[in-house]
Amino acid sequence: MDLSFILLVLVIVTALAFDFTNGFHDTGNAMATSIATGALKPKVAVALSGILNLIGAFLSVEVALTVTNAVIKIQAKDGAPKPEFLADHGQALLLIVLAGLVGGIVWNLLTWLLGIPSSSSHALFGGLIGSAIAAIGMAGVKWTGDGSKLDGVVGKVIIPAFLSPFIAAVVAALGTKLIYAITKKVSHAESERGFRWGQICSASLVSLAHGTNDAQKTMGVITLALIGYGSWTDTHSVPLWVKFACALAIAAGTYLGGWRIIRTLGKGLVEIESPQGMAAESASSAVILVSSHLGFALSTTHVATGSILGTGLGKKGAEVRWGVAGRMVLAWFITLPAAAVVGALMWYLGDVIGGGAGGIVVFAILCAFAAYMFYHSRKTPVDHNNVNEEWDPQDLAATHIPDVVAESDRNTVHPATKVGS
Repeated sequence: MDLSFILLVLVIVTALAFDFTNGFHDTGNAMATSIATGALKPKVAVALSGILNLIGAFLSVEVALTVTNAVIKIQAKDGAPKPEFLADHGQALLLIVLAGLVGGIVWNLLTWLLGIPSSSSHALFGGLIGSAIAAIGMAGVKWTGDGSKLDGVVGKVIIPAFLSPFIAAVVAALGTKLIYAITKKVSHAESERGFRWGQICSASLVSLAHGTNDAQKTMGVITLALIGYGSWTDTHSVPLWVKFACALAIAAGTYLGGWRIIRTLGKGLVEIESPQGMAAESASSAVILVSSHLGFALSTTHVATGSILGTGLGKKGAEVRWGVAGRMVLAWFITLPAAAVVGALMWYLGDVIGGGAGGIVVFAILCAFAAYMFYHSRKTPVDHNNVNEEWDPQDLAATHIPDVVAESDRNTVHPATKVGS
């Protein structure tokens, strides 16, 4: 059997696996606040989110084209694939993509186990960048666009990564202030009841927006692999079967529900009320949809987290757990380089073994790691039954660790900040 074909199959399977992890890793971005406020029952929320992710995946291909064209340099100046690259290095490109995907999945699973809402997008880009640098060198990554054009990794990934959470936080804070100002004469019970209905709509819009951005990234990766294999040459479109496969994978992952991360976002950052939840979801959906239209492959996790923190800043007297937020931001900073290191190591391993055999070994390592992560997660399960339990002051993230943390330590008052008091 053709070794390149073996690598292509492994890349497609691994890419869909990444898409699946992206789905359950990012469910909380859309539904955490609705679950936390009781606007939606947990299982209903993830089912609704999965359906809307599926629909959203078909609404745009701009982000997919960013992944295909703006990370690894395989295109000539006119945008067409370089014939000499594909002729001489098609297998190398497939191994680069496979190793990069493994880097992204490893980081996704590790942060999911810890309940840390890190960026699936940056894990993917980090893995691809690391494997590309290991294989081709620094010149193998498209850092910037031609001339003054805002393109490449810097323009399409890094700049949006820094700006998006701040923009989302400001929008959500202003929206929260406005909502509470308008409804200050409305009773708390009536306000909660009314805004819970509003949350269903706003959370649905976030799920739809998430599909337009995150599902696209895996489409771009598979398209890149098909270009490397030589069965696809159009860098301005995505095969229809790739759209369907990626849409189904992210929808299935979303339905599974990343309960650990949902718990952190819904209970760990801010004790949220329905008006705040609606403000956060509305801000997130607006930022994500605009970014998808512009082809920015931003982190929906960064946006959702910024929005939730913004609602804490916008509501007088709200409790914001800055310690939890600080750990999340630290994870954000190390996501891309950590995934890049894993991607580079996987490429070196695959390259040393060589060909399809190298790809099989890399894939086997990924399967073993995933099995271990799943086994370890069963020791401290978080699911739809306990996702809304009161936040434990000693929680590292969303994970309950009763046999590690002493009972006396659990009574320690968590250092939180009362905003505006």
